[in-house]
Amino acid sequence: MRPEPGRGEKHRETVVSANSFDARSSLQVGDESYEIFKLDKVEGAKRLPYSLKVLLENLLRTEDGANITADHISALGNWDASAQPNQEIQFTPARVIMQDFTGVPCVVDLATMREAVKELGGDPAKINPLAPAELVIDHSVIADKFGTKDSFTQNVEIEYGRNKERYQFLRWGQTAFDEFKVVPPGTGIVHQVNIEHLARTVMVRNGQAYPDTCVGTDSHTTMVNGLGVLGWGVGGIEAEAAMLGQPVSMLIPRVVGFKLNGALPAGATATDLVLTITEMLRKHGVVGKFVEFYGAGVSSIPLANRATIGNMSPEFGSTCAIFPIDAETISYLKLTGRSEQQLALVEAYAKAQGLWHDPSVEPVYSEYIELDLATVVPSIAGPKRPQDRVVLAEAADRFKVAVRDYIAVDDESGKESFPASDSPAVSNGIHRPTLVTSPDGTSYEIDNGAVVIASITSCTNTSNPSVMLGAALLAKKAVEKGLHAKPWVKTTLAPGSKVVMDYYEKAGLIPYMEKLGFDLVGYGCVTCIGNSGPLIEEVSAAINEHDLAAVSVLSGNRNFEGRINPDVKMNYLASPPLVVAYAIAGNMNVDITKDALGTDADGKPVYLADIWPTEQEIADVVASSIDAEMFSKDYADVFAGDQRWQSLPIPTGNTFEWDAESTYVRKPPYFEGMAHEPSPVTDITGARVLAKLGDSVTTDHISPASNIKPGTPAAQYLTEHGVEKRDFNSFGSRRGNHEVMIRGTFANIRLRNQIAPGTEGGYTRDFTQAEGPVSFIYDAAQNYQAAGVPLVVLAGKEYGSGSSRDWAAKGTALLGVKAVIAESYERIHRSNLIGMGVLPLQFPEGASADSLGLTGEETFAITGVTALNDGGVPETVRVQAGDVAFDAKVRIDTPGEADYYRNGGILQYVLRSLIAK
Repeated sequence: MRPEPGRGEKHRETVVSANSFDARSSLQVGDESYEIFKLDKVEGAKRLPYSLKVLLENLLRTEDGANITADHISALGNWDASAQPNQEIQFTPARVIMQDFTGVPCVVDLATMREAVKELGGDPAKINPLAPAELVIDHSVIADKFGTKDSFTQNVEIEYGRNKERYQFLRWGQTAFDEFKVVPPGTGIVHQVNIEHLARTVMVRNGQAYPDTCVGTDSHTTMVNGLGVLGWGVGGIEAEAAMLGQPVSMLIPRVVGFKLNGALPAGATATDLVLTITEMLRKHGVVGKFVEFYGAGVSSIPLANRATIGNMSPEFGSTCAIFPIDAETISYLKLTGRSEQQLALVEAYAKAQGLWHDPSVEPVYSEYIELDLATVVPSIAGPKRPQDRVVLAEAADRFKVAVRDYIAVDDESGKESFPASDSPAVSNGIHRPTLVTSPDGTSYEIDNGAVVIASITSCTNTSNPSVMLGAALLAKKAVEKGLHAKPWVKTTLAPGSKVVMDYYEKAGLIPYMEKLGFDLVGYGCVTCIGNSGPLIEEVSAAINEHDLAAVSVLSGNRNFEGRINPDVKMNYLASPPLVVAYAIAGNMNVDITKDALGTDADGKPVYLADIWPTEQEIADVVASSIDAEMFSKDYADVFAGDQRWQSLPIPTGNTFEWDAESTYVRKPPYFEGMAHEPSPVTDITGARVLAKLGDSVTTDHISPASNIKPGTPAAQYLTEHGVEKRDFNSFGSRRGNHEVMIRGTFANIRLRNQIAPGTEGGYTRDFTQAEGPVSFIYDAAQNYQAAGVPLVVLAGKEYGSGSSRDWAAKGTALLGVKAVIAESYERIHRSNLIGMGVLPLQFPEGASADSLGLTGEETFAITGVTALNDGGVPETVRVQAGDVAFDAKVRIDTPGEADYYRNGGILQYVLRSLIAK
């Protein structure tokens, strides 16, 4: 078992700082003395924002005179808040955090790198994490079973059956690699486990104390920002490099100061607050920037609420969204079972380094934004983006407008353009009542707007006791009033840690949740990542037969199209209490702020206000139901796992024994034929367009994590390898098999490829054949590769937003795409493309594929790329597309990224560097 976080952990390799600023000092805390690097030795450090102080300490401690120099440290100390980022620095994260969907490919790559090192004459043992790397298996459980007391047990059994090969592989990794630990299935969600147990806030290794920092293979790594820990999501490729000691190359960012005043009003939840902040910051524009919270209102924000806000950083686009350390931080660390020495160290270190929050100080920021917490009102977000906030009181009316984008209506007459059902359509054209009969013979009607999934799920809110207990108290009041969830609603409860069920049990609230169908289905992400499982069978049949616009309501952070469930077109994010309320209401057309949710035993209408718990009621239950012993008990032996985990048979040795028959874990081709020295970069000629895409194409669209649809190339591959349809599992669970994943790239059922108009899903036109017939994207890409034709992708704004999915870049590269040309990128995906040797280009300011008249049928030539061979990065390259020519901006933003691209990818660069040493 590993040492308690923060206590005496040993590093395999210590970097001795050049200490140019004479910053090395000591800090005495109780009986322990720690080496620290004093920030006040650097001129200008005192005025820096909290987040940049953490980066400054990182540079002081890791100064090596080569990658990190005194000039870099001085540049950060002299930070110009108003300047555009142009100074590159090398950030060395203290640890790496992973979940299993993105973590399995990381371990697969590390295992493959060991073999590649051996083939190139190096020592395989060099491929080993140099800092703590912790993986939490949380993305694999699916809500196959629900609504019964044994749903959790059944789902775990199914999970192990589906994922045995993957879990055996991870168990091998835990024994084969130093500094690599795995939290087994059925334990919790990575980000909640991170804040409740893994986060140190202040690290201790080799006698040094320094700020805890991390990168994670999931975009919501930013949840730990609520604890004052600087960290963010990176691609799995970049995380692997960080594990191997490669610093993260970045530009000193602009920092947005977000001032909080006042306190939340009664009735407003942490979810309402975070949806408000998400909307504000997305409108303000914070992509690529740090966001830092300060001001008098910070002290009124409980730590769980801070973590909820930090969690949503990817949704408003910032690199991080951090809160400084203060008394609330210490209280939370104490509640969650950290040692007294660790508590004392965090406080002493933060105060000694000027990292303790002082609400009276107005730090210097690049940009400022402010929110009076008293103005926050109950809200939801949807139907397809987290930043599309809807005031709850307007939700029903807004839905009636939004649903028209998902159903066929005649806008002029208001009548439906599809054939009428047995029930006549209502005059506004958005209703289509459909009769459903259950196996027991009972019948009911569902309609457009039917809430068919109501799920309390995701790290975002299940880590927050106030909203979780608020939901359970609302359930209690609803049951006491005689209310029920509608029979067509699939109701699920998937907390982020076992502690939630501990305090539910202590509060005596589990029976009420179960009465409404919210039985425990698993400890994992579940619905939020698309593992919602099948709908009620007859409901699914009715939706598909009548093409209804069904709805999910979930307490998650992502509601992108096609993500939650293939039968569900519209998805809304809501607080856990509102999830329960919508399960009772059953339809988005119901205005739950005004309309009755149902009737009591006397036939009297019951309204949301009648069952909404007061702030005092919630506070009282929180105070009486949660204690530090719960956290200590549940995390006492968190890496050991249960008997099921421990009994998994695993191979031995420091290189993995690949199973040629495995459909889950296969050796990828990234290093095949790799030479000691990289080949020169070349221009791209004779390229064709694989996909022409619009705005807000997410990594979900590019690399889905959803279930594998029969009839698709991925399904065909599995069938050919003897896998039954019932065992297809999800793309996310099969990320260790590149053959499945390249067949799933650009295969989201909601993808709209504009060069194949009229299609939805993984289709394109194959111009290797006469007239360019419509084809599966995978099949066309294979034909292009056979013909030696490189590929490009055209896209609009915010390309690659969403999860930090490395396979969105890996699959793109393996399909033969050499360049992407977009109007703008989300940070992580742009970085991942470079990490896989794909060139990210940007249309000229104000231009787009459409404005330039590009149809996607052109042949492309991209020249000027060879300038990278001279050591620099060209500002633009020339793109010739048919008769159209333009200069595209090269989005290789740092010298470090240029090195990765020249080497064909970041892993090739790291591998060559290790061998050279």
